[in-house]
Amino acid sequence: MSEEGHHTRPLRPPTEILTRGFDPRLSVGSARPAVFRCSTYVFSSPEAAERAFAVAGGRSRLAEGEQVELIYARLNHPNAEILEDQMVPLEPGATAAAVFNSGLAAIMTAFLTFLRPGDSLIYTVPLYGGTQHQIHELLEPFGINCISVPAGATERLDQAVRGTPNLKMIFIETPANPTMRMTDIRRAAKSAAELPVRPLVAVDNTFLGPTFQHPLELGADLVLYSATKYMSGFSDLLAGAALAADAGLIQRLRMQRAIFGNILPPDECWLLDGRLPTVSLRMNRQSKNAQRIAERLVEHPKVLRMHYPTLFDDPEQIKIRLAQCEFPGAMFSMELAGGKPAAFRFLRSLRIARNAVSLGGVETLACHPLTTTHSSLSPEEVELAGITEGLVRVSVGIEDWRDLLADFEQALEAI
Repeated sequence: MSEEGHHTRPLRPPTEILTRGFDPRLSVGSARPAVFRCSTYVFSSPEAAERAFAVAGGRSRLAEGEQVELIYARLNHPNAEILEDQMVPLEPGATAAAVFNSGLAAIMTAFLTFLRPGDSLIYTVPLYGGTQHQIHELLEPFGINCISVPAGATERLDQAVRGTPNLKMIFIETPANPTMRMTDIRRAAKSAAELPVRPLVAVDNTFLGPTFQHPLELGADLVLYSATKYMSGFSDLLAGAALAADAGLIQRLRMQRAIFGNILPPDECWLLDGRLPTVSLRMNRQSKNAQRIAERLVEHPKVLRMHYPTLFDDPEQIKIRLAQCEFPGAMFSMELAGGKPAAFRFLRSLRIARNAVSLGGVETLACHPLTTTHSSLSPEEVELAGITEGLVRVSVGIEDWRDLLADFEQALEAI
């Protein structure tokens, strides 16, 4: 291949993550991005300042290939620009990204960008407890009609989409936290497209993305992340992200982000950017570990039920998994015989795995959702979500799977 052909060939994502969005010449030749701790930026001219504010305020659109100058770190900064550009190849189909100071900040900004009083939102349950709390405490008092549909209930979701007036967004968390039930993204996008005014389809892809599930390729409009989890992977920073095929959606989010002031700061952007190249490496190791462990523990007499994608017994769930997930991921939940006392005894007996909320880190974590992450749910919501007193959620890390299996087995024996 000629030298010219070599340089014009499209790069594959693992290469793009390390090469796009960063010019060493703008960072005194440093091979990797530096940290730019700066609140305000000097304009090259008054005209450049005028143009930057016009674009930032939404009064003008960027021309193709145009780069406007930076204004103020609440709006944007070099580390956010680099991170957002290098994040895009992780999500097939994406053209733009926006980063936030937490996953919940990304979700809140999406809700308040695309929903107004009188609009309707359909969302799947169970959800991460913080998201559901946000729906009840922020959106509903704000005058937004919020309708829940059980995860995986394809026909009910179709009916809700067809029968909900002024529907502006369908919000899907799949797999659902903590029951791992999956929702058909492609079917939801198809149902949305059949309406006279198509609602936005947004997917919280934290559990399986960006490595094993790609919602934009399945017809979703917006993909949301708690980048605290697998994208970062070390349980030491908070971050959120939104990606879309339509760069105009991301521009609207950025404008709202500037109002809320919830952009991810430079240091966290720099740390997260350095971890993006290893996301698929870590997630593949974690998924293999989790699958080996879950498929052994499912036979344990004290495990009443194992919630893990390769162990689904519902034909519809199996069909969805095979259609939209490349690998099963590193999360599983198990219902233990003996209810809450058994779950607490199990958690107290762990020696390697840590009793903590969150997920996606290189270390293995376990928690009791009913009394922690989903403790704000009403009894009716708990029942609808299928969260039992004996349910324990596990996020598997990169330790040797045999050591983890032995740890879980001894903790089960302690019940």
